[in-house]
Amino acid sequence: MEKEINKKNLFEKFSNAATSFTGSSAAFLIAMSVVIVWAVTGPLFNYSETWQLVINTGTTIITFLMVFLIQKAQNKDGKAIQLKLNELLAANERASNRMVDIEDLTETELDQLHKFYVTLSSLAKQETDIHCSHSIDAAEEISLLKAKHTRHNKDKPHNGSTSGK
Repeated sequence: MEKEINKKNLFEKFSNAATSFTGSSAAFLIAMSVVIVWAVTGPLFNYSETWQLVINTGTTIITFLMVFLIQKAQNKDGKAIQLKLNELLAANERASNRMVDIEDLTETELDQLHKFYVTLSSLAKQETDIHCSHSIDAAEEISLLKAKHTRHNKDKPHNGSTSGK
C-alpha cells in the first residue's frame, strides 16, 4: 500500500515538474534550438529520409507523451476549479446548493439549467441601468452583510470542522 502511494506521489511530482517545465520559456528555447540544429544539418545529410525521420519521430513521440501530461494537468485544474466553485456556492446563502457538482448531470439536465440562466440573463438585460445592480452603494452593502455574517458565524461551533473557517 505504501509503495503504491509513493508511486502515485512520484508520478504526481514528475507530472507537475514536466508540465511546469514544458510550459516554460526554457523549454520553448530548447525545442526551437533542436529545430534550428536539425534544419542547419539538412545540407550536411543531403536532406535524406533519415534526416527527416529523426525530426518526425522525435516530435511524434514528444507529442504523444505530452497529450497525457496535458490531460492530467487539465483534469487536476478542472477539479480544483470545480471545488472552488462548489465552495463559493456552499458559502453563499442565496446560491442553490443544487448547483454543487452539476458536472455529473446529463447533457439534457445541463441544457435545462442553461435555459434557466439564459432566461435570467434576458431578464437582466431588460434592466437598462447597470448602476442599479452594480453601484458602489450596493457593493458596500454586500460587503457589510458578508462581514456581519462572518462575525455571526465565528461565534457558532463549527460542527467538528478543523478548517478554522
